[in-house]
Amino acid sequence: KKFPPHSSVIEMAQMIGIHVVDETMYHQLQAIESLDEKTSSWILTDPALRQKGGALFADTRYGRVFIYHNGADSYYESRGFRGYLKVK
Repeated sequence: KKFPPHSSVIEMAQMIGIHVVDETMYHQLQAIESLDEKTSSWILTDPALRQKGGALFADTRYGRVFIYHNGADSYYESRGFRGYLKVK
């Protein structure tokens, strides 16, 4: 807790021009390839939960996708986020 991040996942994604994957997309990605078997990723969280200070993250364990919640101010060295780029 000594070195908190300087921005949020949403801010980081906006800075690099991508969108954060939501829960539905995360499940779709996992149907293509098993991801986050040893790590976890923040995923897009609905505004109502964010206003209460919560955030969602996901991973894969035992061949199954799990969606969890945590405080939005939590941070872990091994937790990243998944994003996508819209191409027109």
